[in-house]
Amino acid sequence: MRRRLALLAATGLLAGCGTDASGDDGNGPSGTLTVFAAASLTDVFTELGDQLEDENAGLEVRFNFAGSSALATQITQSAPVDVFASADEPQMQVVVDAGLADRPEVFAANVLEIAVPRGNPGGVTGLADLGRDELAVALCAPEVPCGSAAEQVLASAGITAAPDTLDEDVRAALTKVELGEVDAALVYASDVATAGGEVEGIPVPDAEEALNVYPVCVLADAPNPAAAQAFVELLRSDRGREALADAGFREP
Repeated sequence: MRRRLALLAATGLLAGCGTDASGDDGNGPSGTLTVFAAASLTDVFTELGDQLEDENAGLEVRFNFAGSSALATQITQSAPVDVFASADEPQMQVVVDAGLADRPEVFAANVLEIAVPRGNPGGVTGLADLGRDELAVALCAPEVPCGSAAEQVLASAGITAAPDTLDEDVRAALTKVELGEVDAALVYASDVATAGGEVEGIPVPDAEEALNVYPVCVLADAPNPAAAQAFVELLRSDRGREALADAGFREP
């Protein structure tokens, strides 16, 4: 089972970013690879990490999955990171503006859907229902990409939601739906796809207006640049694109 890193108030110093990492010793990447990635990428990145480990016996891939804003903060506070994948460009820009990243590449896109528990006990049919006082509703906090996108979609539709919880990442909101703790949540289409039969998805009109794109970057001073480059190359490969599509992500 892939080991997930706890949220870090980490030490070390990162300086610059790029995808021109140095090569390995000819036997494939080895050592520990540390990837900070948006929570919505949990399943597909774990799958790709497993593949990379299977192909490189000396490699261990460690993930820190969380809200992109929290990850960007950790990186700017000197967390030792090899790869950063954000759920939107503004949070990647935080790292770029701090002088820690350069030339990030967009590798996927995502849109919001309404997730409801199996059977839709709250009778949710669309965005307007998120304003019903009698329903329990989960949204992402506005500082994280899924929350920012939710604000945009709701404002465009002229709807004032009445959230009972504002979560720090999209998977926390999805979990509340899976457990039946809320009647509805605004999450990504990929999260609905990943949940399988545990939740049902309701398309959001005009969700394309709040399309999120996902950039990735290898930190230039990453502790394991060869492994970091190998992960990004796998992500950008046909296998990576197929895995992303199977997980409900779109081509950017």
